[in-house]
Amino acid sequence: MTAPVFVVEQVPDGAEFVLDGPEGRHAVSVKRLRPGEDVVLTDGLGRWTAGVVRAAEGKDRLVVAVCGVRAEPEPAPRVTVVQALPKGDRGELAVETMTETGVDRIVPWTAARCITQWKGERGAKSLAKWRATAREAGKQARRVRFPVVDEPMTTHRVGELLAGSAFAAVLHEEGSTPLATAELPASGDIVLVVGPEGGVAPEELDAFAAAGAHPYRLGPTVLRTSTAGTAATALLLGRTGRWS
Repeated sequence: MTAPVFVVEQVPDGAEFVLDGPEGRHAVSVKRLRPGEDVVLTDGLGRWTAGVVRAAEGKDRLVVAVCGVRAEPEPAPRVTVVQALPKGDRGELAVETMTETGVDRIVPWTAARCITQWKGERGAKSLAKWRATAREAGKQARRVRFPVVDEPMTTHRVGELLAGSAFAAVLHEEGSTPLATAELPASGDIVLVVGPEGGVAPEELDAFAAAGAHPYRLGPTVLRTSTAGTAATALLLGRTGRWS
């Protein structure tokens, strides 16, 4: 089993580091790490260091011997999923599983047919939940580069994002081309749009087509909005060689 991952504000470049606060408490009281066990410390931005526990002090302090800062290169191609806001806690489910699978960026999208709307304080809390979910799922998946969770975008802004990508697609059950056969770039950004429970509205499809994103289907079945992005990410990471 790979070493557990803990998040630090700045990856230490000295010989020793004290992990305390919530991460230290989790390491000592939940993970129950002991001297001699391996850990990974990361800033979630691709910088990380491997370490070995020297001592556990109290309930929330871990003394770790570290061995230099390393940097994970940017992935190529990068995979972004534009996720329409689902109902209830299905948004966190989508973020969790996409993060575990390996997505690089998640863009909340306020689609026309979204039942859920992020406004004011409620919107800020929902975005914070998505970001916290990505962080925790990144740790669980042993990632050192966590996905970026953007501020929510309008359809117009999503169109601009699609126009600047190397490959853009809208997951849609009426797409004539399977995503599994699409020609994919070796670098740059792949951007996928996942619609809400009510589907992508015709005017949104037109706007995205004008930006260069056409409808593709995943397979013969229709997936829920909370699972489509994860399935598509897995397909793409396999096809682009990032999983090989």
